This record gives sequence, C-alpha cells and structure tokens, in this order.
Amino acid sequence: MDFTPTRARGQQRLAEFLPSAGRHYAETRNGDDGPAEGGRANVSQLSPWLHAGLLGETEVLEAVLSVHSPRAAEKFIAEVFWRIYFKGYLEQRPAIWTDFAKGRDGALAALDANAGLRKAYAEAVEGRTGIAAFDVWAKELVETGYLHNHARMWFASIWIFTLKLDWRLGADFFLRHLMDADAASNTLSWRWVAGLHTKGKHYLARADNIARYTAGRPGGVLDASGLAGDEARPLTEPQEYARQKLDLPTPVSAADLAAPFALLLHDEAAHHAPLAIPAAPALVIGADRHDARSPGEVGAHAQAFARGALASGMAEAAATFACPATEWRAGEPLAPLLAAGGLERIALPYLPAGWTRDALWPDLAPLMAQGRVVTLLPDVDRATWPLAKAGFFGVAKGIEGILAECGISGIGW
Repeated sequence: MDFTPTRARGQQRLAEFLPSAGRHYAETRNGDDGPAEGGRANVSQLSPWLHAGLLGETEVLEAVLSVHSPRAAEKFIAEVFWRIYFKGYLEQRPAIWTDFAKGRDGALAALDANAGLRKAYAEAVEGRTGIAAFDVWAKELVETGYLHNHARMWFASIWIFTLKLDWRLGADFFLRHLMDADAASNTLSWRWVAGLHTKGKHYLARADNIARYTAGRPGGVLDASGLAGDEARPLTEPQEYARQKLDLPTPVSAADLAAPFALLLHDEAAHHAPLAIPAAPALVIGADRHDARSPGEVGAHAQAFARGALASGMAEAAATFACPATEWRAGEPLAPLLAAGGLERIALPYLPAGWTRDALWPDLAPLMAQGRVVTLLPDVDRATWPLAKAGFFGVAKGIEGILAECGISGIGW
C-alpha cells in the first residue's frame, strides 16, 4: 500500500476503494489479510489522510454516495461517522484526554521503577510475548505504521486482559506508531475495549475469532493460544466524566475574512481544500507538532506521514493562493509571524481535544481572547457532535438527517 502523504494520493486511494465501499465492504471488512502486496483491499485505509486533514469526511461521504446507495454503503458510512462521533464525544468530555495523558505519564514513570513491568512492556512492544498473533501485530505496527481495525481491537484486548498491562501504555504505543493516530478515536477505542467507555462492556479477543478473520494472510491463520477467558472482568475507574456543553463556532463567511489574514495548517488539518475556506489568505503558516503526541519517540512511519502531509499541504496552499508559506516551529511564539506579514487575524481549523490542541493552544488563546481568530469547523462535525452525547446509537440514528442537513446526497435511498 502506498501511503504517500499528499492529498492527490489520498484522492487516488479513495477512487481505488469506491467500487468496494458498498456491500463488499460490509461482507469482508473484518478480515485482516495482512500488509502484503495487494492486501487489505477489503478496507479503505483512508484513515491516515483523514486524520491529517488531507481528505475530509464530507468528500469521502459524497464520493461513496455517488456510487452506492446509503443502504448498500451503510456499514462504511457508519465507520466514517464513528470517527466524527469519537471527536464529538471527547469534545464534550475533554477531561478524558487530560486524565489519559496524566495517567500515561505516570504509567511510563512506573516502568522505570519496576524491572518486571519494564520487561513485560518491552516484550509486548517488541513482539516477544509468545502469543503469535499479538507479536505479529506488534511488529507490523512498528514496521508499517498501520494496523487493520479488527487487529487493533484484538491487540488492545490481549494487552489489557491477557498481558495485564496498563491500557494507557498500549494506547500510547499506538499513538507513537500509527500514521492515523487520533486522540479521540485511539483513546476512546482503548477505553471501549477495556470496558470504560461503555461501563461494564468490554471486548475479549478469542482465538477462534482471530483464526477465522486472519485466514486470508499469506502465512495462514494467526495463532492466539492462551488468551484470557470469559472470567476476565472489565476495568473500572473512580472518575465520572460529566458531559460539558458544546460551544461550537458558527459557519464562516467571506465577510468574516475580509481583512488580510493568515491560514494556520496543523497536524490535523494539513490541507486547505477540505476546509472550504471562503477567502484567500495572505500567508500560510504550518505548525508541525506531531512529537507532542507522546513523551516517547514517535515512530518513523507516523513521523514521516505527519511531516509530509503538512509540507505538501503548505506547498499546495501557497501555490493555490499565490501567497508565502512559513513554518511556526515548536517553542517559538506565533505573534511575530503575523506581525512580520502585517496581519491581525488568523483562520484556524478547529483544534479538537488532544495533543495538537495542547501544543498550540497556549499561543493561540491570547489571540482568541483578542478576537483575532476565526475558527473553521466542517458542517458535518457541527451537525454530528451534539448527537455524540453517550453511545454511538444517537449518531447512527441521526445519520440520514445529518447528510440531508449538510447537503451530502447521492443516488438515493
């Protein structure tokens, strides 16, 4: 699979996948046939481009619905909305991310103080546990920067319930190596497997299930003997994360950007096209903060994709708008870049809860307080996030209405 971090390659991959996005996807999506040449044709693998903002969920939905009816593509459409749901859920409970980051840092520190725990962790991340399936996925993640979604669930379940390692260490391992690492989807998916997202409902990996859905791998089924059985109980936690009221920005018009402004592209919005910005910026600023996703070293594939996405996005925005582009480096203030261009305002793609917001917000908050920031949020997020109050059912029930509200149509129901 070619994961070149450009919008053009993301669009090409979308076009390649479109014929399979309907019933074929629904029937085959759970199979993990590995990363070999031609493998994983049953899934889109669009998530790295979506996470980086090289593609937008709206254009993916429009493309799929131009080929398949909503009924035929129901499963794939739901997967796109799961991404949006997770972001909306975390926006209403940002303390989940804050507590995860604190707990992760504590768990990493605990490794230094406990030789046995440190050994078990090293065996897990290096693929030396003796559980063949798990070890294959651990190495595959590091070597490719990607894992099939079903493999992520199995991996997390084995990590938590069989190896009995801190779930936050596993989530951090994913954040460091996945090209599509997303604060909301990653954190909440690990919590769901653990039984924390939906209280008391956990996910237990089973050897027969793994064998069934890895039968298409070139080397044959993956063995997963010795997994935790039904006696494994879901994790619990003392915290209760009350839902906070959303305060979402209103749609942006050309009038809001009448004065010269800078467009800020960041790790989760690396390209201008999905933003549908209604006016041309006088300056493009790129903010690479991929290293902020973890205190540990970010994997080579995740690092390369993040850097490449932002570099290509900056170059294409500068060419499209015939304006200069500059980099806002970590540790440097933002205000001088605006002052050098004689600019007062900045157009900011919405910063969802996660490491990108944590890294950028200290410099952006004063500008926001001064009314110098215009925030860009896709309509599909604005329409979906208020429905992400609890489980996914509220969003699933509203998908047809959301598509209509956002003008996302296709060949009909």
